[in-house]
Order: sequence, then C-alpha cells, then structure tokens
Amino acid sequence: MKQPGPDHPITLTPEPHRIRVLVAGVAVADTRNAVRLQEASYPPVFYIPRADIQADSFVPSAKTSHCPYKGEARYFDLVVEGVRRPDAVWSYEAPFPAVSAIRDHVAFYPDRVDAIEVLEAS
Repeated sequence: MKQPGPDHPITLTPEPHRIRVLVAGVAVADTRNAVRLQEASYPPVFYIPRADIQADSFVPSAKTSHCPYKGEARYFDLVVEGVRRPDAVWSYEAPFPAVSAIRDHVAFYPDRVDAIEVLEAS
C-alpha cells in the first residue's frame, strides 16, 4: 500500500454538482452526492454512491485490478436496452484508509458510457 503525498497527491471532495451517467438514453446513475477524486495529473473521477445507481443494469465482470494507492477494484458491465458495455464501471469494495470515502461508490469510464453529465446542483 502506498500513501498519497507530494509525488502522487490524491484529493477527495464532495462534488457540489448533480452528476448523471447515461447509456442508451437511460440514466444508470443520478446523484447529488458524488465524491470527486483528483489523483496526480489524471482527469478527475466522479465516484457515485451505490444508492444512486440503477443496480439492475450492473452485471459483475470477471475483471479485477489493483491500485497501490486505492486497493483492489472489481468491475461491472453495463447492460441497458440490449446494449452491453464491458467493464464500464469499477468499485473499490474495501479501499485503503486514505481513500475510504469511495467505499460503497462506483466510477465510470467516460469512453464506455454515452455521457457523464455535470449539471447544476439545484
């Protein structure tokens, strides 16, 4: 396990905007409670609470990966209206303490969904 620091910073902040994820015209996630994770020089990633996803569209995948800063990730395919997006979603079931705020959240690959919308918080 590696700790975030000056050479590899990770910041987690509550996202003030509404985040909606679309696949085949269906909102598979819609939340006002996302966590924004900014890691080093990578683009920010929105982690969405499981309570705010359409769980019936998520099919567990065989894929897993390891991040030395976040822990073990598992993946999900998205299946919506007959459209399958393999390994489009990941989740850290037991993230390392430095990023514990992403527990019970999922994140999406932008190129495997139709849109990740950042909407006004209203």
